[in-house]
Amino acid sequence: MADIERMTITLPSDMAAVVKGAVEGGDYASSSQVVREALRDWKTKRALQIQELAALKADIDRGLTDLAEGRVQDFDVIPTAAETDS
Repeated sequence: MADIERMTITLPSDMAAVVKGAVEGGDYASSSQVVREALRDWKTKRALQIQELAALKADIDRGLTDLAEGRVQDFDVIPTAAETDS
């Protein structure tokens, strides 16, 4: 295991109860294990968010480049079913 650093954290009562419940329910041996797993999950989620944001920015940049270079077309907006029912 990597080097371990001791930290003290403060949680709202409802979050602390979830952590304690996970330990008391036998899912984890300690509150530290609960927090470590939550942080691993957060890191994975955050990495995906960063990738998705980078892809979105790349799409926007391509669109702006197309617009600047005149690669655009006129189009007719097709009304949605909700708009035609009005």
